[in-house]
Amino acid sequence: MMKKAAKEFTRELVDGEWYEFVPLGKHVVACPEICGGRPTFKYTRLEVSVILDLLAVGHSIKDVLRKYADSDISAESIKEAVQLARNALIMLSVRSKSSRSTGLHCEQHAYIR
Repeated sequence: MMKKAAKEFTRELVDGEWYEFVPLGKHVVACPEICGGRPTFKYTRLEVSVILDLLAVGHSIKDVLRKYADSDISAESIKEAVQLARNALIMLSVRSKSSRSTGLHCEQHAYIR
């Protein structure tokens, strides 16, 4: 199995200060200096998990955008966060499955694009 290359730090000058982060997507980053390196939306201190929690309890993307209008997140960035979480869950289940096989097959659906 081929291992993915580690993501590289990116460094940008933002408002006269250096902003260092690992891009997890176009809008989602991990910055060691912000929120302990937990995933946030780029150029914010808004943790992705906060938004995922709101969606999980039934808030719509529109609701979230209204609630966090000052943060400059977009519907596109929220959808990316959901997709990244989905991909992480799949990778986690694939890793745990590698040690055992159930013989069950599942149907895959592309709900979020």
